[in-house]
Amino acid sequence: MIKNPALMRTLQVLVSVLVLLILILTGVRLLLTETFVRFEYQQKSFPPDTYGMTKDERLTYAPVALEFLLKDVPPSFLGDLRFDDGAVMFNERELQHMVDVQTLTQLFLKVWYGSLVLFLVLGLVAWRGDWLGEFRKMVSTAGLSTIIVLGTLVLLLLLSFDVVFVGFHRIFFEGDSWLFLYSDTLIRLFPEKFWQDAFLLVGAFSFLGGVLLWLGLRRKQNQE
Repeated sequence: MIKNPALMRTLQVLVSVLVLLILILTGVRLLLTETFVRFEYQQKSFPPDTYGMTKDERLTYAPVALEFLLKDVPPSFLGDLRFDDGAVMFNERELQHMVDVQTLTQLFLKVWYGSLVLFLVLGLVAWRGDWLGEFRKMVSTAGLSTIIVLGTLVLLLLLSFDVVFVGFHRIFFEGDSWLFLYSDTLIRLFPEKFWQDAFLLVGAFSFLGGVLLWLGLRRKQNQE
């Protein structure tokens, strides 16, 4: 049992941050899969490529871009790709942005792994230190905090996706390196609809995770 109020508050903040990171980044990792890409392309509302790329071609090229983000491979992995007519698939601006996204993606994954490990270590310490009940209460409170944060984010996404999308890029990328022409391959493979669904699904997944932690652990506390 923890008797130091300052330590309790510090641990509560730490657990709340860890739970928020774990839920958000778990949602992100689930979307970084070919399964999600294929799911998106199957939606009737998913826009066709007005520049002539077929659905099968998009489903061939999009997973390659995804693979680039998850692997430690050089820009030539994408830079060497060509369309059937011999034209380069990604221009220099697109390649530089993909390198930036690759760096950010792998940083997110490291933060995800680290958060999971630290959360499990805290749980183990709580169990060995006989304050597991307090730890569960912290996690439940963290779930409530996640509900508030993600509920606000999802509401913002529904009201003004563009504001959140632009804000995200302003924070994580320099200048206007993330702006492209509609004729660029990245936009043709991953139009705005793709990102709207991705942001909303990550937000919804994290929000529901917070609900489950808050209600589930609070019910367990009431039963003890």
